[in-house]
Amino acid sequence: MFKKVLVANRGEIALRVIRACKELGLKTVAVHSEVDAEALHVRFADEAVCIGPANPRQSYLHIPAIIAAAEITGANAIHPGYGFLSENAEFAEVVQKCKLTWIGPSPAAMRAWGDKVTARGNAAKFGLPMLPGTGVLESAEHALSEARRIGFPVILKASGGGGGRGMKIVRDEASLSAAFHTAREEAMAGFKNPDVYLERYVEKPKHIEFQIVADKHGNVVIAGERECSIQRRHQKVLEEAPSPSLSQESREKMFALLQRAARETGYYSLGTVEFLMDERGELYFMEMNTRVQVEHPVTEMVMGLDLVAEQILIANGAKLLIEQSKLVPRGHAIECRINAEDPRTFAPSPGKITEYHPPGGVGIRVDSGVYGGWRVPPNYDSLLAKVIAHAPTRKQAITRMRRALDEFICEGVKVNTELHKRILDAPEFQKGDVSTRFLEQLLG
Repeated sequence: MFKKVLVANRGEIALRVIRACKELGLKTVAVHSEVDAEALHVRFADEAVCIGPANPRQSYLHIPAIIAAAEITGANAIHPGYGFLSENAEFAEVVQKCKLTWIGPSPAAMRAWGDKVTARGNAAKFGLPMLPGTGVLESAEHALSEARRIGFPVILKASGGGGGRGMKIVRDEASLSAAFHTAREEAMAGFKNPDVYLERYVEKPKHIEFQIVADKHGNVVIAGERECSIQRRHQKVLEEAPSPSLSQESREKMFALLQRAARETGYYSLGTVEFLMDERGELYFMEMNTRVQVEHPVTEMVMGLDLVAEQILIANGAKLLIEQSKLVPRGHAIECRINAEDPRTFAPSPGKITEYHPPGGVGIRVDSGVYGGWRVPPNYDSLLAKVIAHAPTRKQAITRMRRALDEFICEGVKVNTELHKRILDAPEFQKGDVSTRFLEQLLG
């Protein structure tokens, strides 16, 4: 049993993990860069260690510094949060070789499901529906041959990562070669892996993802699904649970397939399997994220779970006490990601927060790592807070979220609350009928 957890992350997710640890009676260690010395996760942890300068490669991505911080403080487990090193199997292996507990899936499972090409093979093996696609492409000529087989339009994707990097939509043969080389360069720069592959491109898909919770004893449950179709440049902006687009028949079918896939591959911890839904309502496997997701709170709100606590308990060897039959959504939840960015240009807006007042009231939760007087550094992701609204119905959740956004005060930096209000007010969103192209069309 571990007693002290080092959180290898920053911002709201670091604070989220610290809170879960404290409720489980565990001591916590925060790590931070020089510019994050006054960050909230540093102030709330039991201990804190500076691990380097602002540049993430010299701090939050610097494995030796993180391991040294664990050794200095006597931490015996590491939680990676999301982003940074959270899906780095090599980091997980180093943690385990140093006799520390890795709070996440096994390194083998991270490789099997984290690499997009390998994951496609796993998904096909267990009967998950697949878009026509390829393995790793060897050359631009190979890409052209495969694209002709699949049929245009196609999309190039990085095998070793996501988030829009290394992703290129190709609509004709003439533009394929340039897109292939650009995608490889972006993949190498972003993930140190130049491999890319092709899939048939769905013009106006919805984005649906399923939450896996599995222990080390073969118990697996699917804690419902989330819809994440509101995106900008492949980055999620707003998420909700349950999905207004998914039929109960499709839901139950996918639950059964995912439980089998996780169980038979020995997967444990949290995992999220993402799908595209086409215009006919058919689901197609896209990828699996072997970590806690940014948008996990909407699942927690409708399912009455603490997913981060479950993740920690699973790492400690506990058996799941959750039963699939009792995992029934209670109402509806929506999450808005509040970013420090110019609402017109989407450029980051770092600087000092001169006034900060998060919303409250019935059914409102705010996950944030900021406070009035804190300076938002320019070195990291612009996410400041996640506002989550929970209500008995989707319509009520929308109304509650609209009220919460009206209450949100953050002065000194620019934030994107007005964008979220536009989304909530749009007739298409209120009807629950949007695709990943919705925001692009809304903004003109």
